Amino acid sequence: MADYKAPLREMNFLLHEVFEADKLWARLPALAETADRETADAILEEMGKLAANTLDPINRSGDEEGCHWNDGVVTTPKGFPEAYATYCEGGWGALVGNPEFGGMGMPKMLGAQVEEMLCSANISFALYPVLTNGACLALDAHGSDELKQKYLPNMYAGTWAGAMDLTEPHAGTDLGIIRTKAEPQDDGSYRITGSKIFITGGEHDLSENIIHLVLAKLPDAPKGPKGISLFLVPKILVNEDGSLGERNAVHCGSIEHKMGIKASATCAMNYDGAKGWLVGEVNKGLAAMFTMMNYERLGVGIQGLGASERSYQSAIEYARDRVQSRSPEGAKQPEKTADPIIVHPDVRRMLLTQKAYIGGARALSTYVARWLDLAKFAEGEEKQHAEAMVALLTPVAKAFFTDKGLECTVLGQQVFGGHGYIREWGQEQLVRDVRITQIYEGTNGIQALDLIGRKTVANGGAYFELFAADVQAFIDANAENEAVAEFIAPLATELQRLKDVTATVLEAAKTDPNAPGAASVEYLHLFGYVAYAYMWAKVAAVAAGQADDFYRGQLKTARFYFARLLPQTKALAESVQAGSETLMDLEEALF
Repeated sequence: MADYKAPLREMNFLLHEVFEADKLWARLPALAETADRETADAILEEMGKLAANTLDPINRSGDEEGCHWNDGVVTTPKGFPEAYATYCEGGWGALVGNPEFGGMGMPKMLGAQVEEMLCSANISFALYPVLTNGACLALDAHGSDELKQKYLPNMYAGTWAGAMDLTEPHAGTDLGIIRTKAEPQDDGSYRITGSKIFITGGEHDLSENIIHLVLAKLPDAPKGPKGISLFLVPKILVNEDGSLGERNAVHCGSIEHKMGIKASATCAMNYDGAKGWLVGEVNKGLAAMFTMMNYERLGVGIQGLGASERSYQSAIEYARDRVQSRSPEGAKQPEKTADPIIVHPDVRRMLLTQKAYIGGARALSTYVARWLDLAKFAEGEEKQHAEAMVALLTPVAKAFFTDKGLECTVLGQQVFGGHGYIREWGQEQLVRDVRITQIYEGTNGIQALDLIGRKTVANGGAYFELFAADVQAFIDANAENEAVAEFIAPLATELQRLKDVTATVLEAAKTDPNAPGAASVEYLHLFGYVAYAYMWAKVAAVAAGQADDFYRGQLKTARFYFARLLPQTKALAESVQAGSETLMDLEEALF
């Protein structure tokens, strides 16, 4: 398998040329003194080195060894504790953290690029710090000053890790039916009793302590999701002076044996009267948890992007080296017994499809991260606008990135032929690792329901209109730009198609309760294709007319996307507009 090389040129191009991030940072007071182009470039370069030199080399060995469980103690694979120590020494866990508690306060636009490199190099490793980041976000937004002062500095430092404990054996998507209990104690703490499953990083040997954020219900809580509260439950209790004290009554009962991400400990956690503290308000636990969901769901989408990039890098190297048959145009390398397989149209189709989806996803992740930064650091109407855009785009990013992530890793595997099925080449691991991204942090079907239901039908399409207006503004601004006319006209057509389909679903939902669900997945994919078209058009607007090979490659990839991938919107639109009748007509007994 090819050695991983961070795509720094592509990342810098998006940050500085397409989205002009430094101009945004300069006008936001919280970022003006913290983030600039020079700092961003240095951070990306250093993470590129860490990803390539420290994390990528232990990816395959970590998969082969996996995590070990022995009487509640979880051991990560060889090399992971040392790599984690190196990660923490570099201060990476503090990158986007609150400066008041030891964070660096960097923007998510930069954090998204860092996460991609982590995930390309080693998804299993990346999950440990990424989950800690999520726990920090929720705690910083909703915890009391006392809790933040006590826990955040060590969590940013990586000395203590974080875990998000939501799922129970009978309650995954429907968290309203969780059974974990929280009983108030006289000292202001709570006694937590219950069990959770699928807890990423619930137990491991990387940090001195693990801080669990646990969803539970008080004895008198209302039924359903309105009765859920959020609690901080440390693995080891923390003394008043900040030192570690006694072991809390929270233990790992087992770890899962999984299809992929085997070096990530996926734990069953038991709380036997563990001591915890309320985070946020009573019965407002889901609201507190959703503070970090937009970040985490974008993060899962980035896992799909990261795996795609890693697969592509290996596939392109293999396609240049592997010789099989002659080019349809005649021998390209007559001195050899055959030509490299990159000369064959179908191999080029697979590679270009990967490249186009990766470029679209990287641009869209940067675009979504930009809105996240505005939602966090802007004020007034701009902040509200950004929050609505984040709400709309998050399910698209999570689901479309990961659906295409699996497709891209399978394509990368296919380029290798039979060798792609063999462990030593690394492609089969990427296929296995990326598969979970379509499932956790809300399955992609749930993301599609969220997009069409909560984010579109529930507000009468108001959020969608914000996105459509943003795309239309770009179209209008480039209406006279002949250099990108080949992209602007089809983008306008696709935007109108998405508008028409959205209107169809909004109308159908008035009389058919099944209409949103029946349309959901195809609608999300349609949205994703149009969003990628918008991103590629923005890229083309910068690349057009520039002679450098990098820009020429961007422009030609944009053309491929518009010509060969974007036409799938026509079939998706027809599927959505077919309605729910044929889907719901078959009686259950006839399945």
